[in-house]
Amino acid sequence: MFRNAELADLVKLVTGLAPITPSSSTPDYVSLKGYDRCSIIIMGDNAADVTGSAITLLQATAVAGTSEKALAMTTQKANSDTAASDTLTATAVTSNTFTTTTTNNKNFLHVIDVKAADLDVANNFDCIRVGTANAVNTVISVLYALYPARHASPAAVAAITD
Repeated sequence: MFRNAELADLVKLVTGLAPITPSSSTPDYVSLKGYDRCSIIIMGDNAADVTGSAITLLQATAVAGTSEKALAMTTQKANSDTAASDTLTATAVTSNTFTTTTTNNKNFLHVIDVKAADLDVANNFDCIRVGTANAVNTVISVLYALYPARHASPAAVAAITD
């Protein structure tokens, strides 16, 4: 069915955080109003003497972060050394937070899947973002992959506006 479709025709790709060492940086919010799911892809590059970054999820009623509050997360998929393997391993998350690898000189990948129905929809929460805590000697980037579009092609459904 989708054999000849390009990824960008099926999935809305949105930069959440350009590559940076998390300190005062805050990843952007995206709206799930027009989508059923979002995979949050976190990529990182560790140098020496790294501390890792605590990763959390937040939800809001608008992409401006209105009424921001925590969003529960119990699992994520991880690869703590992308040079050695391309396998993502399902990993339990404790207390809605996990820390990126603290192994020096490794590239890593984390994927968190969020369903729009997991948000506090009864109180009009329809926007999400990942939280990245301060880190030392680690460069992190965040990519949101929103899918499927509920009413049109992904290109036609905005995710960075309400």
